[in-house]
Amino acid sequence: MDILTTAPRDPRTNAHCERIIGSIRREALDHVLIMNEAHARHVLAAYERHYNEHRPHQVRCQLPPDAHEQPAAVYDLHIHKVLRTRILGGLIDEYRHAA
Repeated sequence: MDILTTAPRDPRTNAHCERIIGSIRREALDHVLIMNEAHARHVLAAYERHYNEHRPHQVRCQLPPDAHEQPAAVYDLHIHKVLRTRILGGLIDEYRHAA
């Protein structure tokens, strides 16, 4: 682990770090018993993929960080199927429309 110092005259940097650490703890680490460093790396990598590729962010109009445009809206769920992907053994569920 490396210690990273915050930039001078940027007091909000620490708040951003505390926010993401809190999200990681509440949404993933509080529900998983970490066995060793390799397991911790696996859990954190899975959460990182979920956070950047699927999880909606309010400041980005409910888009994930890696998305560039809003997905097409589907209103009739009887015609279009919804697929569920279980992340971290079912701790987090991701939902997508089937193609």
